[in-house]
Amino acid sequence: MKSPIDSQQLQAFAILARNGSFTQTARELFLTQSAISHSIKALESDVGCRLLDRVGRKVTLTQAGEHLLKHAERVLTDLRAAREGLEELGRWGHGRLRIGAPVTVCQYLLPSVLREFKESFPQCHLSIEPGDSRDLLEAVDQRRVDIAVTLQPQGEDQFQFIPLYTDDMEFVVSPLHPWATADKVTRADIARQNFIVYRRGSRTWRMIESYFREEEIVLNAVIELGAMDAIKELVKVGLGISIMAPWVARKELTEQSLVALPVGRRQLRRNWGIVHWVGRRLTLAEETFIGLCRSATGS
Repeated sequence: MKSPIDSQQLQAFAILARNGSFTQTARELFLTQSAISHSIKALESDVGCRLLDRVGRKVTLTQAGEHLLKHAERVLTDLRAAREGLEELGRWGHGRLRIGAPVTVCQYLLPSVLREFKESFPQCHLSIEPGDSRDLLEAVDQRRVDIAVTLQPQGEDQFQFIPLYTDDMEFVVSPLHPWATADKVTRADIARQNFIVYRRGSRTWRMIESYFREEEIVLNAVIELGAMDAIKELVKVGLGISIMAPWVARKELTEQSLVALPVGRRQLRRNWGIVHWVGRRLTLAEETFIGLCRSATGS
């Protein structure tokens, strides 16, 4: 594989092609005329063909020169854009922050955090990628997001986990459900309930199944949905019960359109935090975002 064309030679060639004068090109680049002449000769030697015709004091392009100029202008434009982008990133408050988070976190946690973040970094470009924990870890792994708010990874040493908060899952039922009117859960009735669940392949559902497996109870999951709001609506009308963290249904629990009850004597607990590649130095924007998340969650 041949090496790329020298960018300084390419710049001298492009300027010379534009003004047609070695003297003017030398002046624009703050070099001597002989230096420009040497650079062009070296470029022609490198590409293996004549690029310029010299007619008196003027310079015109050969067919090969015209071909190279089209590529040179594009390459030099990209290099200038790259430099400008790097300079932009070096300015205070500029740059980007790509965040991954579950939809529920996007709804209930991120709005207040991002409002404060934008006050500190108004020029920072933000992007949010929603997804389940498994999808978000994959997004961090593939560098599609910089950091992710997600459940604590298990056995994945490439990730650094910064704890934020812990929540406890509970049964959520309609106010007309027998458990709600009795204000208690009957253990023998758990396996007979129709459960409305969030994505059976999700990390949360696997945690729920593992919890009840240890209790020697098999759940009867009859409806599977990918949206917590839809699950809450179906529970409200009595089509089944669900298991979720109370903060996801805070509004409904306050209005008493849903009722939350403990899942058992043991707590069904999840650990939430922020994940990034282990050993990677965080940017100021990322550190600020993490700090705001910790403040918002009281961690």
